[in-house]
Amino acid sequence: MDKASSSSRWIHSPAFDLVFILSPPLVCLLIVSFFPALLSNEHGLSTAAWVLLVLLIDVGHVYSTLYRTYFDPILVQKHRKLLITSPACCFLLAFFLHYLNPFWFWRCLAYLAVWHFIRQQYGFLKLYNRTLQEPVWKSRLQTAAIYAATLYPIVFWHLSSNRQFNWFVPGDFFQLPWKNLLQPFQIGYWMILSAYLIAELSGRSLHIPRLLLITGTALSWHVGIITFNHDFSFTLFNVVSHGIPYMALVAVKSRTLKTETTQRSPWVIGAFYLFSLWLLAYLEEGLWDGWVWKEHTSLFPMFDTLTPPEGALGLSLIVALLSLPQTTHYVLDGYIWRRNY
Repeated sequence: MDKASSSSRWIHSPAFDLVFILSPPLVCLLIVSFFPALLSNEHGLSTAAWVLLVLLIDVGHVYSTLYRTYFDPILVQKHRKLLITSPACCFLLAFFLHYLNPFWFWRCLAYLAVWHFIRQQYGFLKLYNRTLQEPVWKSRLQTAAIYAATLYPIVFWHLSSNRQFNWFVPGDFFQLPWKNLLQPFQIGYWMILSAYLIAELSGRSLHIPRLLLITGTALSWHVGIITFNHDFSFTLFNVVSHGIPYMALVAVKSRTLKTETTQRSPWVIGAFYLFSLWLLAYLEEGLWDGWVWKEHTSLFPMFDTLTPPEGALGLSLIVALLSLPQTTHYVLDGYIWRRNY
């Protein structure tokens, strides 16, 4: 294999991909393996874990979408209609759904989030395959492996009534009384992953990034949802394996963050990038806590004077507004990585 074809197998570079895109699931596995006491907290996430995982990574990565959309004047001009109608539709749908039934709002948002998380892994697969010419059967097998690695744990979750965690609110996923279906799904899961591994390892040229991507995806979803039944484990694998690669991908693909167009060093650009995401995340979570949740008041003293709105109408407006960055992120992510975007 020549040097050009080898380098084209990576999204940015071997070092960057390995550290920021492909290693997060392994890092999570090392954390739960060497620090099992983290899984003994019966009350779920500690405050420190919530700040790191939820505030800085989960909510922070949502705002990274801005650097591939609204912070890029060229893309704003090119996709003005999409960038205007998407948040408008998201706000209206969120408002009406929450006003009609708050629980169903969170349930629909949970399923939208799951689909977004699954499609991200498929998107990374497409990026790693972008320069390859492979048989159709092999491409379909890789796609099947990604979907098996992500969908089977979700099926397991739906058919297991004892999961000690949730996506957004308790009971947001349906609990289905069809446990007898679990074994066929499990057999199909292992058959698809085994077939992928055989095909990958027996090929003439091993595609290491793709192998690490699919293996890491299977690892993070299986361990986070099935192996351990704990809120910390689920949040750790779910958030870190999703949020860090996403923020890293935006950092190297955003025109507004290109260091060669400025006189500043990559370290300064990176620090500004993260600070801007974390500042926006802090402001959003402060408003959520002040107006809706009242769960981390010590972290958001400047928002402590806010009071929840009276009546369903006011609450639905607030929830629709505060969830707008998240819902818009889910929708726009389906467009911003396409070749014609």
